[in-house]
Amino acid sequence: MTKPIQNIVVVGGGTAGWLAAGIIAARHQARMTAGFTVTLVESPNVPIIGVGEGTWPTLRSTLQKMGVAESDFFRQCDATFKQGARFVRWTTGEDSDGYYHPLMPPQGFSQVNLAPHWLDDEDTRSFCDTVCPQGELCDLGLAPKTITTPEYQGVANYAYHLDAGKFAAFLQKHCTEKLGVRHILADVRSVELAPDGDITSVVSDQAGGIKGDLFVDCTGFSSILLGKALGVPFKDCSDVLFCDTALAIQVPYDEPQAPIASHTISTAQSAGWIWDIGVQSRRGVGHVFSSRHISDEAAEQELRAYLGGTGRDLPVRKIKIRSGHRETFWKNNCVAVGLAAGFLEPLEASAIVLIEMSAKLIAEQMPACREVMDIIAARFNAVTSYRWGRIIDFLKLHYVLSKRTDSAFWIDNRDPASVPERLQTLLRLWKHQSPWFFDEFDRLEEVFPAASYQYVLYGMGFRTEINLLDNVSTRASASRMLEQNQAMARRLRADLPKNRDLIRKIIDHGLQTI
Repeated sequence: MTKPIQNIVVVGGGTAGWLAAGIIAARHQARMTAGFTVTLVESPNVPIIGVGEGTWPTLRSTLQKMGVAESDFFRQCDATFKQGARFVRWTTGEDSDGYYHPLMPPQGFSQVNLAPHWLDDEDTRSFCDTVCPQGELCDLGLAPKTITTPEYQGVANYAYHLDAGKFAAFLQKHCTEKLGVRHILADVRSVELAPDGDITSVVSDQAGGIKGDLFVDCTGFSSILLGKALGVPFKDCSDVLFCDTALAIQVPYDEPQAPIASHTISTAQSAGWIWDIGVQSRRGVGHVFSSRHISDEAAEQELRAYLGGTGRDLPVRKIKIRSGHRETFWKNNCVAVGLAAGFLEPLEASAIVLIEMSAKLIAEQMPACREVMDIIAARFNAVTSYRWGRIIDFLKLHYVLSKRTDSAFWIDNRDPASVPERLQTLLRLWKHQSPWFFDEFDRLEEVFPAASYQYVLYGMGFRTEINLLDNVSTRASASRMLEQNQAMARRLRADLPKNRDLIRKIIDHGLQTI
């Protein structure tokens, strides 16, 4: 029990496997010379899912800590800048219906809550444009920095869009060549267990038995280790999130230098929504929908209608979605990351950020020995369960706030029986006071902080009945922040280049290293 945890075995590749291996290896580089090892075992015969193309700003610090040069990442992963998401036709279904969820918080968010002041104002500008410059930057197709801004630094906050297949290959090369990760190409056929339930080794056709002290299950939907070998049940969430199928298409640009949107575009349909993500060489477009409310054929018709003539003959890939997650994420000496832990529709790009957060927690809380592993596991399970619950709440919020009545899908989504109790409680609270720091957003690393809830609530026409007297004490500071936001918007509009123009310069010249 006091034997040191020295040999980490990651089973499964793709984004989840290589990010997990890289984050753990980077964190424990100093221990490598003393016998600490990170081994990744992946099948040469299982293709990756390859549609997780949107990220959160956390990936910047993750890649930086792994020693990745941002310029190399752009050059090799078809990467582009992402400054948020625009939601189209979610509220009323009209063509004019749209709002932004940007990646920058409202101006002065840590000092004053601007939402009550916006609600009190008769200004017809959107909440986002009133409190943040980023929606305007997206409208204009601008980048979040200039070529003189050092790598991983931003004038405006940003994340990335990327080619998931190229990203996994890029991470593999970096992890094996720079971080000392051992790579084994082998098909895992069985899992050997000790009498106490711990995994002793995974057995493969090509490499035989591969022993380890801690196993990270990144085997995707099949969850070979945690789900099958250790029997951890799957908690289905389809009663809350109805979408269970995706149809994905890769769409070439009309011409090589076509503008690249600096945000994800999510357009609501009759029984789901369509994502539209621009990487350097193409757009990734897909229709996520509920098969209980629309047939595959009708969903494909909606997808091709969205693309117009461009998408008439392009091949479509079908992906089944099982909304939910494992009841426990770390059991015995096995922890699941990525699709092996669970999956939710990619409405707010939560898949990769969950991989990052889970791998970071494993790396930073790495058990010293088996004796303390269950303590670390209990902590990991509590934090990870909380995060999955909050993501489910936030995704459901987009549907609950919709006023659409044109199909059963949108009407069914507002059935109180499908809305998590915590979200119902917060919505009752927010009718009388605007979300801010203290509305249970108390964790160190919230996936979606109070600012994100404000952008969605007020972007979709939610109204908080405010007490005007409460604004008196903060009116002067709020006015100052709103003026600062407008000044910042003017400055950024004048200074920032177009998204594609900056990416082309990065490819040609590179960014300054820090």
